[in-house]
Amino acid sequence: MENKERKIKLAIAGYGNVGRGVEYAVSQNKDMELTAVFTRRNPEEITPVTQGVKVYKIEEAEHHANDIDVMMLCGGSATDLMEQAPYFAAMYNCVDSFDTHARIPEYFAAVDAKAQKAKKVSVISTGWDPGLFSLLRVLGMSCIPNGCDYSFWGKGVSQGHSDAIRRVQGVKHAVQYTIPVEQALAEVRKGNNPTLTTRQKHLRECFVVAQPNADLNSIEQEIKSMPNYFCDYDTTVHFISEEEFKANHTKMPHGGFVFRTGTTGKDDMHQQRMEFSVQLDSNPEFTANIMVAYARAAYNLHLKGEMGAKTVFDIPFSMVAAVSNEELRRTML
Repeated sequence: MENKERKIKLAIAGYGNVGRGVEYAVSQNKDMELTAVFTRRNPEEITPVTQGVKVYKIEEAEHHANDIDVMMLCGGSATDLMEQAPYFAAMYNCVDSFDTHARIPEYFAAVDAKAQKAKKVSVISTGWDPGLFSLLRVLGMSCIPNGCDYSFWGKGVSQGHSDAIRRVQGVKHAVQYTIPVEQALAEVRKGNNPTLTTRQKHLRECFVVAQPNADLNSIEQEIKSMPNYFCDYDTTVHFISEEEFKANHTKMPHGGFVFRTGTTGKDDMHQQRMEFSVQLDSNPEFTANIMVAYARAAYNLHLKGEMGAKTVFDIPFSMVAAVSNEELRRTML
């Protein structure tokens, strides 16, 4: 249902893969419009697809707070968002896709402090995991209390892990593929409720183009020992040419599965399994579409007087949808 009132004005901070995905997503949501892009690069080097959208240096963001309803934070989780999210939360309603699971509590606290003081809303860690998969894990836990949760990712490109590799000194280009261990996946589907370590669930495969004269052994060891990203996994690092990288590793597919398996009834006699999956041609574009949906919620929560950091657990689906509750009841319930 098209919004008859003025459109929600969005801006993008960080015009990389996710940032461009946000721009495409905005064009498919009739109640929104893109008004600006903020970048650390030279603004003259960026030409948005949307006509009339102005590009500014990221330092100029403080001068445009009255013109933007929601700032879409599209930087990487490894370093960008930890610094940028509190900065922008002090001025704007924000949405991000911070995906370093182990650091979400401290990230939430840092963003919440700034957003509360500014009386703004920041929806953190949207996307599909964290994000959609997080919701399914809670739903599964609630519906099958006597059971186990399992999440598998891949095979596909992890934006966060790839970004983390690119931050390693001596790396020119890099991509990381997350690969489920097939035996572990099969055991879960059988309902065997296996106890799986992090290492038993996934493999990580990295393809790296090194800078000339870089220390390849040092790069490999830094990648494999990286906390929160690689140290808990069996990780393989391949050093390849730039030509091979451009020919075979520039697309960004991904996917994954969430399971809840368990038992119900007298003496736990009935096996139950919930399974949710995504298969994606473009990980950043799908992530961007989820972010844009939650921008609608951030804007409407702000209008209701809400403030502070929020997660997907705090927001009903009806606030994400572009249609009325009446239409949702009529067509989706």
